[in-house]
Amino acid sequence: MSNDKDNKFSVANLTAALQGEDRAGLVNALKNKLQNLASQRSDVLENLTPNVRKRVDALRDIQSQHDELEAKFREERAILEAKYETLYQPLYTKRYEIVNGTVEVELAPEDTKVEQGEEKTAEEKGVPSFWLTALKNNEVTSEEVTERDEGALNYLKDIKWCKIEEPKGFKLEFVFDSNPYFKNTVLTKSYHMIDEDEPLLEKAIGTEIDWYPGKCLTQKILKKKPKKGSKNAKPIIKTEDCASFFNFFTPPQVPDEDEEIDEERAEDLQNLMEQDYDIGSTIREKIIPRAVSWFTGEAVEADDFELDDDEEDDIDEDEDDEEDEEDEDDDEDEEDDDEDEEESKTKKKPSIGNKKGGRSQIVGEGQQGERPPECKQQ
Repeated sequence: MSNDKDNKFSVANLTAALQGEDRAGLVNALKNKLQNLASQRSDVLENLTPNVRKRVDALRDIQSQHDELEAKFREERAILEAKYETLYQPLYTKRYEIVNGTVEVELAPEDTKVEQGEEKTAEEKGVPSFWLTALKNNEVTSEEVTERDEGALNYLKDIKWCKIEEPKGFKLEFVFDSNPYFKNTVLTKSYHMIDEDEPLLEKAIGTEIDWYPGKCLTQKILKKKPKKGSKNAKPIIKTEDCASFFNFFTPPQVPDEDEEIDEERAEDLQNLMEQDYDIGSTIREKIIPRAVSWFTGEAVEADDFELDDDEEDDIDEDEDDEEDEEDEDDDEDEEDDDEDEEESKTKKKPSIGNKKGGRSQIVGEGQQGERPPECKQQ
């Protein structure tokens, strides 16, 4: 029997190692060490003949050349991404101004005539509920937005992101107008990465929201009537955590260095961190660059189109399988017909049937030309 300590691991060593300045260097060093150990202890390599071993060594040299090219590719990609992120910024600024009504888009002459003919209503600035609608139309983020959240998210003016260098990672910024829910004007969520290319997440940090009294959306207030005969006539008030988009700013926490956790809790923590990162990366990679497409629903249709293509492929495969089954059934029917013809011949010519052993016995048992009931059903 193993001790409980065998089923637990301490995050102290890992956390301490990650305090270094060069996390990416640490990961690469670990990878190289593992590769060296694997090559030294590999039974496959030890059992190879000299000629095959030379060929494998040549393949490993090719792999090294590939890895060098991949490293250069990642360096150049990072430079290219930084260049275009700078070029995107003026477009994001224009989008912000239109969405929030600080800049008006000039109407075409025909649109002006239509507007003059309509009854004048309270003029709306910008595009109301722009970011709320975009978040609700995305499959990943829509699962986080509750009906209670919508009032606060209507005050969302912009979502931005930027890279962070120390430690490596990225930061999301949610810019809010003054609202009756919380005092913050900007809520942030930062992801600290061990390795951006894998990606390996070290931890996530969110803004602490300064809620106005009674306006916290991540908790609900429960009022319970006192029991009959109780001296305290006042209702019992309790608070309970509840689902909310704003839980996104309170990410799962990595345990303290000295804290030991069992495997089940570690797995649960990993799943929560992966889900949290999925939400953040979706906002960064999908929502922010194509916000208007998510607002109109066009991005949803594009995702559905890709899904439909996959489903059509599955349907085609199913149809092919069905056709194969039908062909098999046809072949079986033809075989049955051939058997029926041969059996009828056997009845007329017993001498031929006697040469075929088993079949002559069946015909012999049914001298009056009738088959057993089970044969008739076939």
